[in-house]
Amino acid sequence: MAIITALIELILNLDKYLDIILQNYGALIYLILFAVIFAETGFVITPFLPGDSLLFISGALFASKGIIELFLLFFILAGAAILGDSFNYWIGKYIGKKISSNSRFIKKEYMQRTHQFYARHGGKTIILARFVPIIRTFAPFIAGIGRMNYLRFISFNIMGGILWVGTFVFGGYYLGRVEFIKENLSLFILLIIFISFIPIIIEYFRNQSAKH
Repeated sequence: MAIITALIELILNLDKYLDIILQNYGALIYLILFAVIFAETGFVITPFLPGDSLLFISGALFASKGIIELFLLFFILAGAAILGDSFNYWIGKYIGKKISSNSRFIKKEYMQRTHQFYARHGGKTIILARFVPIIRTFAPFIAGIGRMNYLRFISFNIMGGILWVGTFVFGGYYLGRVEFIKENLSLFILLIIFISFIPIIIEYFRNQSAKH
């Protein structure tokens, strides 16, 4: 419960925390932001890290005020997102090999189905997953387990990473200049988080309806 409370506190006050980091570490904020986005996309155990909200705040709070350079921020964070997904893919591929050769509990048939799914639908899955919290952390991992062709994966990974980071960083940059949003930044972050989770909520209710 304490972890959840701390996470909510972090998300709602990202602007304050980033401001403190900038004051104390200066240009190192680029490295810190890179590390957070890389970890959020690169490790299946860290889907709770801020993604959409961090990108938006970076554009709205700092780039729009000229505190950090917009295009440098975009390229650094797009690189972090692309490298994170790639790292996650290779972890999944390594684990997938171990599962397929050693597991008594997972049938090879299931692995084959996963492989076939990513061969057919993997491209759009990798791109669309970027915009859904938690799902974006697991999609490249599952793509690796499903042995999606890496050249195909990396092409959609690059497109998805650029679209995701560009949408929120540039969106934050331009919207961050709007007076109403500047005055209600925490509420706007909550709105972004809520909208991001809508696909998961819809899918949950669809599954519940299908069971009945």
